[in-house]
Amino acid sequence: MPKYMYSGNYTEKGVAGLLKDGGKARHEEAERSAEAMGGSLEAYYWAYGTMDFLMIVDIPSEAMAIRFSLHVGASGVFNGKLTPLISVEQMESATSTDLPEVRLPGE
Repeated sequence: MPKYMYSGNYTEKGVAGLLKDGGKARHEEAERSAEAMGGSLEAYYWAYGTMDFLMIVDIPSEAMAIRFSLHVGASGVFNGKLTPLISVEQMESATSTDLPEVRLPGE
C-alpha cells in the first residue's frame, strides 16, 4: 500500500481548533480518517521549526491521497504538503532500472 507523509503548518483557525479539541482528539481523528480511507496511520507528531505537524499514513491509492490532501487544504485549517514515500525495495528497483540514453541540457 502506498505510504505518504502529510506535513504542514496550522493556520490561526487550525491552532484554535487544536487548543479547543486537544492533541489526543487530533491524533484520534487522523487515525479514524486513515482507516475510513482503507489505510492506516503509522505515525503522528507535532513539531516546531519549519513545520507544525507530520504524519505517516498508508493510503490505498494515489487518487485517494491527492483527494485527502485537497480536502484538508480547502478547509483552511492547515497549509499542508503531501509527500509520497519510497521504500527500500522501491528504491532498489528504481536504481537497477535501465534508462534510455537521454541528452541533458548543455550536453
